[in-house]
Amino acid sequence: MTVFSAIDRLPLTPRIATLALAVSSVFFGLVPLLARELQAAGMVPAAIAFFRFAFTGAVVLPFLPLDRGRWRETTLMTAAGICLGLSWVGYLSAIETVPVAAAGVIYMSYPAFALIFAWLLLGQAPGKRAWLACGLVGGASVLVFSDGLDAAASWTLLWSAPTPVFFGLLIVVISAMTPSLSSLEKLACGMVGSVLGLAPVALLTDPQAFFPATPETWLTVLVLGAVTALVPQLIYTVACRHVGPARAAIAGAVELPTMIAIGFFFFAEALGVREAMAVGLVIAAVALAPAVSAAPETPESAPRTRKPHPAR
Repeated sequence: MTVFSAIDRLPLTPRIATLALAVSSVFFGLVPLLARELQAAGMVPAAIAFFRFAFTGAVVLPFLPLDRGRWRETTLMTAAGICLGLSWVGYLSAIETVPVAAAGVIYMSYPAFALIFAWLLLGQAPGKRAWLACGLVGGASVLVFSDGLDAAASWTLLWSAPTPVFFGLLIVVISAMTPSLSSLEKLACGMVGSVLGLAPVALLTDPQAFFPATPETWLTVLVLGAVTALVPQLIYTVACRHVGPARAAIAGAVELPTMIAIGFFFFAEALGVREAMAVGLVIAAVALAPAVSAAPETPESAPRTRKPHPAR
């Protein structure tokens, strides 16, 4: 067993896994801060998304599963990555032109989509606790929704709507539909898929608006890739298998309070009673969400390692 395959066999309890998911979501919530800095430097949303996924993809590329025995799961995970990568262009466009909290309203609808996909694809009918937790996240989103958006901003938010849909699908694929892939293999498939999806957009973009223009901008790109993609994605992928789609999606809602804090401290956005109530609702939702572990691993479905495991 290699060090890298051993991370999938860490004895994480559902509570610890949920905490890990929440921590990784805090890192995800830093995207608006770094993305706006890159946008101010002249980079377009498609370029920011491409480099964010390309950085992680380059690091985990050696773990891309190429054996024929698992091509279906590899294809599924890669396809989910393609969809998510393309949808990120709309999300980053929203971050650029509307308040961070308003963009978070649309984005944080993904727990509902994760529950729906788990129901449709896995037959895991959501229980009352799951729907209630999802409703609390929805209520938190409504509380922080910014009024007075003009037509252009509203249209931009509409274009960001596919992001939560495909992120909800990705959570289900990671947590329950690719059992034979290790966490690093899932991450490699997802990141490579995102890069493949964004590559045609990159080719059509003006190079001056696509590539970072200064060493400082390149450094910000590297930080964006490492802090908001590589590290938290690996943590998220490992922890997902211990709690299932429902709690994984709800625990990710911790990203919303992070986005609210980013908007307040760095972009002078409002932080009042309703924002504080939204944070409380998200915390309650995470505590309420049920943990439904993925299907138990069999010798055939367990992540492959370089040395075969002895029969049990």
